[in-house]
Amino acid sequence: MSASPATIKDVARVAGVSVATVSRALNGAENVLADTRQRILDVARELRYSPSGAARSLITRRTDTVGALLPDLHGEFFSELIRGIDQAARARGLHLLLSSSHDDASEAAAALRAMNGRVDGLIVMSPHADDDFLSQNLPLNLPAVLLNSGVRRPTQRVFAVDNFGGAREMARHLVVSGRRRIAFLGGPATNFEARERERGYRAGLPAGVAPWLLEGDFSEAGGQRAGEALLALPPSARPDAVFAANDIMAIGLLGVLQAGGVRLPDDIALAGFDDIPIARYVSPALTTMHVPIAALGQQALDALADTLERQDSDPSATVMPVELVVRRSCGAAKP
Repeated sequence: MSASPATIKDVARVAGVSVATVSRALNGAENVLADTRQRILDVARELRYSPSGAARSLITRRTDTVGALLPDLHGEFFSELIRGIDQAARARGLHLLLSSSHDDASEAAAALRAMNGRVDGLIVMSPHADDDFLSQNLPLNLPAVLLNSGVRRPTQRVFAVDNFGGAREMARHLVVSGRRRIAFLGGPATNFEARERERGYRAGLPAGVAPWLLEGDFSEAGGQRAGEALLALPPSARPDAVFAANDIMAIGLLGVLQAGGVRLPDDIALAGFDDIPIARYVSPALTTMHVPIAALGQQALDALADTLERQDSDPSATVMPVELVVRRSCGAAKP
C-alpha cells in the first residue's frame, strides 16, 4: 500500500515552522526570511509535496488560469489564434481554458457564466458580445480583453485588426488590376468584422460603381453556395472578380468555380482576407489580406496578464495593421 502524499502540515512539522509560514514561502510572499524560505523549499522537495491548486487559490485568490471564449474552435484561423494565446499563456506560467459559443448567443452567455470563478481573466471573441450582452453576462470584477469587437468600454482592452482599411485596399487593388464587376462575398450580418470588411469594400469601389453583394457566412460551405449561384448565371452576367470576406469562403468558392469550368484568374479573379496557412497552397494560390492571427492572440493574452498583475483596467483599443499579399488568384502583381 502506497504512503499518503505529503501535506502542508508535514512540511511545516519537518521544517519547524507554522503552516502559515509554509504557505507564505511557497506563494512567494516577501515577509519570509531567505534561509527559512530555502529550508521550506528543501523540505517540500524531499517530501515531494505538491500544493493543491484549489487550496492555493483560496489563499491567493488566483487560479493561474485564463479563459478564452471564441466563436468556434474549428478551422485554420482559430487554430492560429489559439496557438498565439497558448504560447503567450505558457510564457506567463498560466493555464488556458477554452470554450466555444458555436456562434450562438445563449451558448456564449452560458460559457461566460461557467468560467466565472474558474479563471482569473477572459479573452472574449464573440459576434454577440455587444455592450448589452457584456453588461448582462460578464462579471464586473472579472478582467477581460475583447477581440475584433466594436465595443468600447471603460473596463476592457480591445484588440482588432484593420478590417475596414484592409478591405478597402483589396477592393482598390482589384480595380487597379482592371477588374470592373467586383462582387463581395460577405459574412454574417451581425458580425462586426463582416460589417467592417463590407464597409471597406464599398469604400474601395470607384465613385458611381454599385456594390455587388453575395450572401455568405464565413464558412467553406457558404463559399461553395456562392460558387453554385455564380455558375447558374450566364458567363457574361458573372462578376470578373470576387472578394471574399475571409479565406475559407474564398477556398470553398474556388473549388466550385474550377469544377464548373471557370478559369481563375482569367475569367474571374479571386481574393480573400486573413491569409490562413492553406491560402498559399491552393491552386491558384490565393491573393488575400494578411492578418497577424497568432500575434493577435499573443498580444491579447499579454495585455490580459498585465491587467491581472496591475489589478487595474486599461480601456485602450489597439488596431493591428494588415498587409496585401498578392498571389496568382487575382492575376496581377502588387503595385
